[in-house]
Amino acid sequence: MRDVLDELVKRYEAGETVGLATVVATFSSAPRSPGAAMMVTQDDQVYGSVSGGCVEGAVYDLGQKVIQSGRPVMQRYGVSDDDAFAVGLTCGGILDVYVEPVSRDTFPAFGELAASIRSEHGVALATVVEHPDASRVGKRMVIWADHVHGDLGSARVNDAVTDDARGMLATGRTGTMHYGPEGQRRGEGMAVFVASFEPPPRMLVFGAIDFASAMARLGSFLGYRVTVCDARPVFATRSRFPEADEVVVDWPHRYLAAEAAAGRVDARTVVAVLTHDPKFDVPVLKVALRLDLGYVGAMGSRRTHLDRLERLREAGVTETELSTLSSPIGLDLGARTPEETAVSIAAEIISLRWGGQGERLMTTAGPIHRENS
Repeated sequence: MRDVLDELVKRYEAGETVGLATVVATFSSAPRSPGAAMMVTQDDQVYGSVSGGCVEGAVYDLGQKVIQSGRPVMQRYGVSDDDAFAVGLTCGGILDVYVEPVSRDTFPAFGELAASIRSEHGVALATVVEHPDASRVGKRMVIWADHVHGDLGSARVNDAVTDDARGMLATGRTGTMHYGPEGQRRGEGMAVFVASFEPPPRMLVFGAIDFASAMARLGSFLGYRVTVCDARPVFATRSRFPEADEVVVDWPHRYLAAEAAAGRVDARTVVAVLTHDPKFDVPVLKVALRLDLGYVGAMGSRRTHLDRLERLREAGVTETELSTLSSPIGLDLGARTPEETAVSIAAEIISLRWGGQGERLMTTAGPIHRENS
């Protein structure tokens, strides 16, 4: 939903009804993950994507029917269907797409949900997408850490889904949960899709150099909230890093320690130390390598890398802590320019996150898309 949120809010506030299609489950080599959304409007406009182009035409038609009928529909697209090639999903994947009407009448709590997403206040949306009782399909709950809005049909269901959705929100997971018709955890028959809208992960770039500018642009493109930090005010300026969400003038190690103490970094946070200057990078790496972060990388030549390791050991960093450092930073792409180097760093971050090996796909076998590790 996040991909179509701005236009969805506009249509909602104008009193329109739209058809919102959401990928709720995928199998095999499906092109997009659960949570991917596409919106169809009454004036024949389409926003977003559920398959990167494979089944959009069929989903558009279904969205228009849902707008007219006012009833949600679950549809599976894939090679197991007789019409797989007709709708264009020839990659071998299978998608379960849930299409629902969204308007002020059908979703009164949407405004509060949208406000939480926009303000980066963690929230989850739980929707019944399958149930033996058709009247309960489409029921929703909006779930925050401290309160909920909505009803899925019974107190037992509400309690079970609330607990599970909060657990999914805490880890940033989106997916479908299965229960018995009345919320029995070992039962079958009811499927509840939980979309987690946690705040975007952070990318902390230390060192206000030209490589940092390219890294900020790419990090923002990948969906990170990017901070560029440097102790030198002449370099750490908003005009030099317009794509960064914030530019901070502070000593990197002091800033990172303060952010960690305030609970503003987590296991999704990535740190790129681009200073390759011992007085900056050793203190900040000493802090970073002792935190539970998603990625810590440091730029520099192999000679700089070896010198940095010795300095970190002298500073008390253990071999176990050093083993989590990505240095020299990035994958071996032959990168030369700041932009190419940023792609190299981003490629390493993506590879580590999803368990990729950084090899050419044409030389490998097996699934292209991996489950989150």
